[in-house]
Amino acid sequence: MQFSSSLQQGVLIQRYKRFLADVNVEGQTLTLHCPNTGKMTGCAEPGWPVYFSTSSNLKRKYAHTWELVQNNLDHFICVNTNQANALVAEALANHVITPLAHYSEIKAEVRYGTENSRIDFLLRADNQPDCYVEVKSVTLLDDQPFDSQKQDDQRQDETSKGESGQGYFPDTKSERAQKHVRELMQCVQDGHRAVLLFCVLHTGIARVSPAHHLDPAYGALVTEAMAMGVECFAWRADISPQGMQLVQELPFIG
Repeated sequence: MQFSSSLQQGVLIQRYKRFLADVNVEGQTLTLHCPNTGKMTGCAEPGWPVYFSTSSNLKRKYAHTWELVQNNLDHFICVNTNQANALVAEALANHVITPLAHYSEIKAEVRYGTENSRIDFLLRADNQPDCYVEVKSVTLLDDQPFDSQKQDDQRQDETSKGESGQGYFPDTKSERAQKHVRELMQCVQDGHRAVLLFCVLHTGIARVSPAHHLDPAYGALVTEAMAMGVECFAWRADISPQGMQLVQELPFIG
């Protein structure tokens, strides 16, 4: 996917009130809309380069939207979480995500479940069970692992080099994310296929795990869900100020 308009560049001054960010653009302060409800840990340090789009909608209070940030290691991070579903929709349509490539029908934002939810994508094909796909945006890169021997074993060599590339979801406790896992577990019990698809929007992340250390309840639910048959995939996006696309499956370690 290409950005609909050329992104402009500034330098982050601060993010505040969750949905606003001030940036310095050629000596002038500009306020951007920040389309991200999370903590944005490691994604919003003052002084980092940011890239933003501009809307032609004259009714918008803030015409500019924060899209990307470039951290001190030159990793690109997409902070606009709305882009995750757009990336996945494009990848599904182009049959990029191999385990899901055989579905012929793709529906977005379909109501389902017993907890008043909407599934991001419902996939269908002849002679196949319906496939419910929940998309999660991953931007948290954290080199402090939770207390798990299997994590320690797989990270030892890379951590000794100073960077593990370990990504986590969520970046804080999320009851909404917990609800989505429960809904997917029910889908499996009802005879459907259920997928948690972690869309990695940070070019420094090399693997993904549930954030047991930040949301133990979510981590426990994912472990239980995987044992029941919920499938977990992580796919990383190539990211630049020109555009983004899903290009690589990453290891997912539950």
